[in-house]
Amino acid sequence: MKTAELSEKQRRMVDFICNFWAENNFSPSVRDIVAGCGLSSTSVADYNLRILEKKGIIRRHKDVSRGIEVPSFARPGNSMNIPVIGLIAAGCPIPVPDNDAWDVAAGAETIEVTRDIIRGREGVYALKVKGNSMIEDLINDGDIILLQSVSIVENGETAAVWLKNEKEATLKRFYRESSGKIRLQPANSQMRPIYVSPDNVEIQGRVIAVIRQMD
Repeated sequence: MKTAELSEKQRRMVDFICNFWAENNFSPSVRDIVAGCGLSSTSVADYNLRILEKKGIIRRHKDVSRGIEVPSFARPGNSMNIPVIGLIAAGCPIPVPDNDAWDVAAGAETIEVTRDIIRGREGVYALKVKGNSMIEDLINDGDIILLQSVSIVENGETAAVWLKNEKEATLKRFYRESSGKIRLQPANSQMRPIYVSPDNVEIQGRVIAVIRQMD
C-alpha cells in the first residue's frame, strides 16, 4: 500500500506508532495516539486506525493490550519510488522510437515498492506489461515488472530484450541455443518462440519482481 494514499493525519499516526515502538518496545494505546498526534478524541483515532487496518498499513490484535502493529513493509523509510519508464510487450514486440526510449526521464511516473524487493540492487526500473505471452509465468497484461538494468542474463531468465534491427522491445525468457541463435521463449503454450541472431539482441534488464494489478 502506498503511504502517499494516506491523509496527513494517517501518516502522522503511522509515524507516531513506529516511533513509539522504537522508543518503548511496545505499542501505543489509542489514548497515547490521541495525545501524541494531537487528535480531538479516541473516536477520531479509532476511525483512522480502522482505515489504516483496512489498507494493510497496520495490524490490530483485538485481544491483546496495546495490540497495534505496523508491519515492516509499511514502516516509514522502508519504501522507495521506482521509475515506470514505459511499456514492454509480452506478446509481439512493441516498436519504440529508438534505444533512448529506455532512459529514465525527469518527472517520470513512479511506483512505490519496499526496499526488501530491491535488496541493494542498482539500476532498477519498472515497465508496464502489454500482452499475454508470459501468463504461464504469472505475468499478465497490465502488470508492472521491476527490472535490474543488466547487459547479460543467464539461460532461462526473463529479460527485456531490444531487437536492434526491428527497433522493437519484447519481454521473454532468454535462451542461447547450441546453434548460436538466441531463442526468446514466451510463457504461453499457444505462442511460438522468436529466434534471432545474437548481433540483433541487446539485453536491457532482467526481471526481479512482478507487481500484479488487481481488478
